Amino acid sequence: MNLKRFYIVVLVLSVVLIACNSPSQPASAHTKGGFHDDPVKVAHAPLIYDTMSATSHKMIAELDNFYKNQVRAGFNGAVLVGYKGKIIYERYFGYGNKERKIPTSFTSSCQLASVSKTFTGIATLYLHEQKKINIDYPIQHYIKDFPYPNISLKMLLSHRSGLPDYTKWVPVYNHNTRTPISNEEMVKLLVKHKPRLEFKPNTKFRYSNTNYALLARIIEVETGMSYRDFMAKYIFEPLGMHNTFVYQPQFGLPGNATISYKYNWIREPDMFADGVTGDKGIYSTVQDMFRWDQSLYNSTLLSHDMIEYSYGPCSNEKPGIKNYGLGWRMLCYPNGNKVIYHNGWWHGNNTSFYRLIKENMTIIVLGNRFNKTIYKHAPAIYNIVKGSEAASGFDEEG
Repeated sequence: MNLKRFYIVVLVLSVVLIACNSPSQPASAHTKGGFHDDPVKVAHAPLIYDTMSATSHKMIAELDNFYKNQVRAGFNGAVLVGYKGKIIYERYFGYGNKERKIPTSFTSSCQLASVSKTFTGIATLYLHEQKKINIDYPIQHYIKDFPYPNISLKMLLSHRSGLPDYTKWVPVYNHNTRTPISNEEMVKLLVKHKPRLEFKPNTKFRYSNTNYALLARIIEVETGMSYRDFMAKYIFEPLGMHNTFVYQPQFGLPGNATISYKYNWIREPDMFADGVTGDKGIYSTVQDMFRWDQSLYNSTLLSHDMIEYSYGPCSNEKPGIKNYGLGWRMLCYPNGNKVIYHNGWWHGNNTSFYRLIKENMTIIVLGNRFNKTIYKHAPAIYNIVKGSEAASGFDEEG
């Protein structure tokens, strides 16, 4: 080998070695092929209970009496109340599967309905904080043929996009309303038919399931993983939420999942929207939801500043206590107190997840038999736990 060729070989080998040892660059919006970061590692401590004091016994008796009346009125499901990191009340009522006489238990996973949006919101902010996506970028940055310019991911998170709800317009263009469709198929219908916006983006708030279905699809596009797999690997498993999963019809339901019933115990069948996730579709238990709640207090997945940012009110056109943040409904009181919450309603499932931040108090109610009175449980529970203190301002909407 002559000297010239020797230097060329050395130069080529040097370039290869440098490339192999260079730190990997953050994935950009144009870099597909998978999200390979390691999930957060969390030491899973057992749940702690505080139910033995005389005060606790009195409160538990009052809550038991309250739920005796609720069960008579048709409530079927689970309830958990947490206070300052400890469980102070936990009960299970009725059936997860009535036909098979399987009672509701601590492993009974219930469809969270729109409470699922809290997970999609945090997952989006997690990828934002990891610099895998940017919530201030327009959707067209991630979905190239998206037909509406100037709608950002943050507008999806805060329901300020103006996009109409897919549960209402999909049947207009897709007459097969029984067969579940995927998020990708929903987006293709959106691109093809371009339903009219309900208002100019970022001019007001209007709740729309399309927003969170789109966020789930963007998570899939940017990570190279299904929404179901991403949530399992990066959210549920790290937090020890072993009975929590994303439902997709092609995989069926595991044996511990509750059945969705109408008020008269008739099963709710799947339909086209059951294949769309992000806006709903997550199944969980009250214990796993308490783990989820505590992870937010502990800043397990997101920084404290990012979590506080998600609690910031995004819609102020109509002054008042009620508002919406990034994945959360909120009650913002003049004294600075906040109730961070979300309710859900899908098929026969009515769910309620309330977090009184200043008091570190959590109220979780999951029902799998249609019963709208579930949305009134949180203020009643609060009044019982706090005695004579009022629970004014609690939202009772689904």
